[in-house]
Amino acid sequence: MTRKEITAFYQAHSRRLFNMSRRILLTTEDAEEVMQDTILKFVTMPFRPMKPEQVSAWLARTCIRASVDRLRKREREAAFLEEYALEAAAEPDPSVPAGIPAEIPAARILQAMERLPDPYRLVVTLVLAEGLDYQEIAGYTGMKEATLRSHFLRGKQKLLTLLKEEDGQSI
Repeated sequence: MTRKEITAFYQAHSRRLFNMSRRILLTTEDAEEVMQDTILKFVTMPFRPMKPEQVSAWLARTCIRASVDRLRKREREAAFLEEYALEAAAEPDPSVPAGIPAEIPAARILQAMERLPDPYRLVVTLVLAEGLDYQEIAGYTGMKEATLRSHFLRGKQKLLTLLKEEDGQSI
């Protein structure tokens, strides 16, 4: 690829990859690095997919995997898991409704999602924001589908609880 082609490619895909990674990692610096690594990996590949849908799928898959790896690395370096949050969320709260009302602005939901514990935020983001199914997420993360379903349900309940706390009212 020429420098001009690389620049055009970067401009075409960088925003989407950055946003995808940012939703998973929550830090601008890590998301930018993952996005750049993903594009660099694609540009330096000896044999690249040529169809636009293949390119887009490859970039998304690689970016999500790199983001998940970065998240795992961060968790290992921190050397702790959010045990208390996992135990507290283990029992579903019957007072929390099953769905998120449509009246809540998307910005508020995204802010609340940023406060979710890592394993929940990852799954909730990939299901709600990226539209992936559990099988795809299992392929990216190596987690079992049953675990992903559990994390999604618990994450959604925790998200509703966070939104409820912000309002000081029931949703």
